Amino acid sequence: MSIQILADSGCDLPYSFLQEHDITLIPLIVRLNDQDYEDLITIQPKQVYDAMRSGQIVKTSQVSPLKLKEVFTHYAKEKRPCIYIAFSSQLSGTYQTAMMIRAEVLEEYPDFQLTIIDSKCASLGLGLVVAKAAQLAQKGMPYEQLCETVSEYCRHMEHIFTVDDLEFLARGGRISKTSAFVGGLLNIKPLLHVEDGKLIPLEKIRGRKKVFKRMLELMEERGVDLQKQTIGISHGDDEEAALELKKQIEEKFGCTDFLVYPIGGAIGAHAGPGTVALFFLNKQMEA
Repeated sequence: MSIQILADSGCDLPYSFLQEHDITLIPLIVRLNDQDYEDLITIQPKQVYDAMRSGQIVKTSQVSPLKLKEVFTHYAKEKRPCIYIAFSSQLSGTYQTAMMIRAEVLEEYPDFQLTIIDSKCASLGLGLVVAKAAQLAQKGMPYEQLCETVSEYCRHMEHIFTVDDLEFLARGGRISKTSAFVGGLLNIKPLLHVEDGKLIPLEKIRGRKKVFKRMLELMEERGVDLQKQTIGISHGDDEEAALELKKQIEEKFGCTDFLVYPIGGAIGAHAGPGTVALFFLNKQMEA
């Protein structure tokens, strides 16, 4: 029986992509107007960004424990081996909850083969790992080897991103409102990356043109065999900016394989409209 890949909506792969590649979606929760929605299923990214632009407060929470138990139990009954590649434990409590629910399900189905991997990744950084895992599972890679390969991909996935409006980070308590106000006046675009699953500020740069230039410099410094990779670009309802970055990468590095998708509601609620994120590997992978 083939291995089933599970992923939460923190991977920012569209629902259509997940269905096409037989990846089971476990949605994070988006709360808007006192109502809870399942990310990518009952609420779409565009709705979240439009609400944020209109000044509404969007909140998020981890995957429902009931949903996790429902999904795990379903595959336990089928006796189907599963690998759940989870959103970074440094950014969500979903991984810890999933480990707890796994223990509960194993009490009833002790032979159930389920590995939960803390990806330490986010958005399409996670998405690229999930897509590769599904591809390798379909090719018949053995279970233990697939777990090891997925973990290796996670360890070497680079995340570099910028936000367009500091106000959204201020709303979420990531920076002070004064910093957001001054940054907005000066057209400051913070550049951040992910280190051991955590969001870490790198630099403050004035203007998007200079930010993209710096992103390409970091890509050149950190990336390996870029033209042989699938490059991920996600965006906060700003496809034009994402495609501009894609064009620059094509011209500079000769890359031809890209995944370019909107950032889902769960992550977008914190990053805000206009966010642009770039993902690539810093090590050559055999698989």
